[in-house]
Amino acid sequence: MEYHEFVGEVQHRLELPGMGEAVRAIRAVLTTLGERIQGGEASDLAGPLPMEIDRYLLEAESGQQFGFDEFVSRVANRAGLEDDDDGRPEAVYYVQAIVALLAEIVPESEFEEVRANLPDDEDFDQFFELVGVEEAFEADN
Repeated sequence: MEYHEFVGEVQHRLELPGMGEAVRAIRAVLTTLGERIQGGEASDLAGPLPMEIDRYLLEAESGQQFGFDEFVSRVANRAGLEDDDDGRPEAVYYVQAIVALLAEIVPESEFEEVRANLPDDEDFDQFFELVGVEEAFEADN
């Protein structure tokens, strides 16, 4: 997938007004994800992504241990969403939409390794709720 196609797809899924907002959302999610997973997993996840995008994963200080609330807070802060709890649902949705797109692009084995790198709890499971939804929607139409 090419850079403009990836950014355009994120812009479409998140219903953002412009590419700049989409790039900000991508950077927020991928940087935070890159910080949370191990370096090798970040490299594997970055492999099939456009080089303009993969750098957010590769340049992150990987292997940090932080919980769901901190993950969402970092995404909200980086994406310029509300500082209070109002930005949290939107930040979670950003993660869900971008993770679902990654699931379509990254080989399944690599994607599952990334998923295994996150805590196995209901909070982090929210990030994967949209995986496969877009493909199922397109198949139905």
